[in-house]
Amino acid sequence: MPEFSVATAARLLDVSDDTVRRWIDAGKLSAGVDGSGRRAVDGAELARLAQTLAADAAPDTDRASARNRFVGIVTDVRRDAVMAQVQIQCGPHRLVSLMSRDAADELGLEPGVLASAVIKATQVVVELPS
Repeated sequence: MPEFSVATAARLLDVSDDTVRRWIDAGKLSAGVDGSGRRAVDGAELARLAQTLAADAAPDTDRASARNRFVGIVTDVRRDAVMAQVQIQCGPHRLVSLMSRDAADELGLEPGVLASAVIKATQVVVELPS
């Protein structure tokens, strides 16, 4: 089973190293010791916590078939006569959506607005780091 350092776990959860250490000390996240004597978080345990944090942060919505929902803040909206390009920062992830200008106007999309990017895709590529 993969193990992650405190720093890597923090980066994956988009929190500080100190937050991960506090969660370990409080028993919210269990950790062992790696070969060099540093705290190491079990990958499965980290995945469980990531799912819990995501579920807690997810907005209440009606039932939907799309499962890929990223909550974030609108950082940029560029409109022309017909279309709008909307950028949303979801933690460390920047998502860009192209939509009609009417849709962006009706939703009131402007920088600073809290929004969810909901993605339904027939293909998703999964990569492992080299």
